[in-house]
Amino acid sequence: MARPLLQLAALGVAGFALWKIGSIFLLPLLMLLFKVALLVGLVMLAIWFFKKSDKNKGDATPGSSEAS
Repeated sequence: MARPLLQLAALGVAGFALWKIGSIFLLPLLMLLFKVALLVGLVMLAIWFFKKSDKNKGDATPGSSEAS
């Protein structure tokens, strides 16, 4: 009965240690990926916003080609 319990405890300690060691290396990588994704999202939002502004500006011109 003690052997399965000790194996479970050893597995838990090993998993906790691997989690701590992995988080030291993976957390900065995840933060870098988050920052890159945020930057890409902001650029895409700016492109979308300025394209929308240009389309609205072009539609408001008098004498557009739709009248002919």
